[in-house]
Amino acid sequence: MTSPASFPEYATLALWATNLGRPVADLAGWADHIDAKMAEAAKQGAKIFVLPEYASEQWLAFKPTGLQTGQEIAWMADLASEARKHAAEHARKHDMLLVAGSMPWHIDPKNPAAGQTNSAMIFTPEGDAIIQDKLSLTPGEQEPENWNLTPGTAFNVIKWRGLNVAVLICLDIEMPALSCLLAPLDIDLLLVPSMTLTPSGYNRVFGCAKARAVELMTVVAACGTTGAAVNTTNNPTNYSGCSVFTPCEPELGHIGRFAETEPTFDDGADGELLIAKNVPVGLVRSLRNGEAEVWPGGWTADHVSVIKHG
Repeated sequence: MTSPASFPEYATLALWATNLGRPVADLAGWADHIDAKMAEAAKQGAKIFVLPEYASEQWLAFKPTGLQTGQEIAWMADLASEARKHAAEHARKHDMLLVAGSMPWHIDPKNPAAGQTNSAMIFTPEGDAIIQDKLSLTPGEQEPENWNLTPGTAFNVIKWRGLNVAVLICLDIEMPALSCLLAPLDIDLLLVPSMTLTPSGYNRVFGCAKARAVELMTVVAACGTTGAAVNTTNNPTNYSGCSVFTPCEPELGHIGRFAETEPTFDDGADGELLIAKNVPVGLVRSLRNGEAEVWPGGWTADHVSVIKHG
């Protein structure tokens, strides 16, 4: 992957809390909508663009008549390769790193019966394409009569224009064990596409994203879906917004919140687009390399034993 030696002091991010209820007529219409949003973000200087988990649910607006809930994942996975072509072109056209949300992906394209993963599709303007599978699936994602997905087994660190970038999908950000694994990896930006149906789910994901910014001494950017997809049989509500979190350090304003939108079920429009300008990734890296007040990620439990009583 292209990785110039110079490290940027700032990064401008675009996060889109996509309203799934906005109907699209076909895959090309879905891609054109993303193209327009990326153009809007590019005018404001964004170089990284993030869509939410299951952005592909908008495709249900044009799903075949009679398609059942248990068939939706395989059908979306059939479209994913074409969606990837559109997304790769958008990344190149707008000179952005694009997380095109997540979508189902066939484990074996020649054998759809082998199952599907829930995978974030990541594209660089230089032409790299990275797939990050969701590692921790919700109960609903694993129900045999429902979406019946397979969890991923690998975590990617993407070196891009001097930054170490990574993606965790929704529930993955809630897993403390993953945070322990990530702490030594020197991640500059952790991007979190999510889908939460209720305020409780939103607060779990975004609350844990804020905690990960502290634990990893890094910038964490999260966005989720709003509205309800046309013809959905599975997710009648979606509640979310966009946030960029930083470590809670004096140099960063103490509170760990760099930028955010108000969460909502449905804004009646496209879903809010957050442009987080000049996120201080350089300062955060300096803090991570020894200048922080306290960084939990620099601590290990190797010397601690557990004593059980009773």
